[in-house]
Amino acid sequence: MRCVRLTEGWDCEGYVTDDGVSLPHRNLVLVVDDDAGMLRGVRRLLRQHAYEAILFSSAEAFKNHADFEQAACVILDINLNDGSGIELRHHLKAAGVAVPVIYITGNGDPAVRKAALDSGCLAFLVKPFSTQELIEPLSRVGGHPLIQLGHAPTLQ
Repeated sequence: MRCVRLTEGWDCEGYVTDDGVSLPHRNLVLVVDDDAGMLRGVRRLLRQHAYEAILFSSAEAFKNHADFEQAACVILDINLNDGSGIELRHHLKAAGVAVPVIYITGNGDPAVRKAALDSGCLAFLVKPFSTQELIEPLSRVGGHPLIQLGHAPTLQ
């Protein structure tokens, strides 16, 4: 399922209303985490809820990404081997990229939480987190295709 941007709007294959109108949606999520197991697990959760994921295993790999127009959200691990998710968020803001961010971390320290919230985020999730904790904030911003049609995904 992909949406193609046309000069007059969007063409979204697979999501059409009863009157034949294609619905625009952004279901692409960028995920940055240096833990390969976490990347695979988050990708699996996203797929189960009709999101597509682009995975980045380092801050440096993410910094080289330039196309944020289709992204519904960025999921950033706060403690990366080569940087900080909070620093990446500041980098996005400085570049004029206004994509929503969800932070994930193994560190629930109140000072880290405050820094994350001060940087602007949809959610601050401490690992391990539930499917609902991840999908609920995404559904608020992503124009989720199933929610637009009135069929919210089942949270397990």
